[in-house]
Amino acid sequence: MLRQTFALLNRLLPTEDGSAHCDIPCGIYDPHYALLAALSVVRMNQLIAALEPPAMEKAARDDYMHKIARYTATKDEHAELVKHEVRIIVGDFFKADNTPSDLFDLVNGIMKGASKARQNIDLAAAEELLGLVNRFAEAFWKAKGVETKRQPSNQAAGGEYVVPAN
Repeated sequence: MLRQTFALLNRLLPTEDGSAHCDIPCGIYDPHYALLAALSVVRMNQLIAALEPPAMEKAARDDYMHKIARYTATKDEHAELVKHEVRIIVGDFFKADNTPSDLFDLVNGIMKGASKARQNIDLAAAEELLGLVNRFAEAFWKAKGVETKRQPSNQAAGGEYVVPAN
């Protein structure tokens, strides 16, 4: 009888799947994932640029095409991850009392820059995206009252990223 009651309730009031970073809100926000994702976009562009066009033999051509596909997919996924992480911080962390005046323009630049990085193999666009995400990280930490510094990423992509100074 109980099972039938729940079955009827499920048909009358179906549930919807949901997902979130955390809509509790948990209060744990950090632009670190967006920075790492932007560095990955830079690195994938570097790896693609470093590939040598293959000879006409099938094995070499297959290897080349496999690498291009994997690097491009990873580049695109990480550009989208930049957008995702920035949207979470903007939507859940920034409020009227801590939002920088240029936040809209900065976030708009990140969204458009991430899209541009997905649309092309363009190292300059990827580096510009990293620069914008670094500016976003500085704005985020400033809103929390935390001093920042830029430090070398120590990653194969090179570059630098913003971290708390202390």
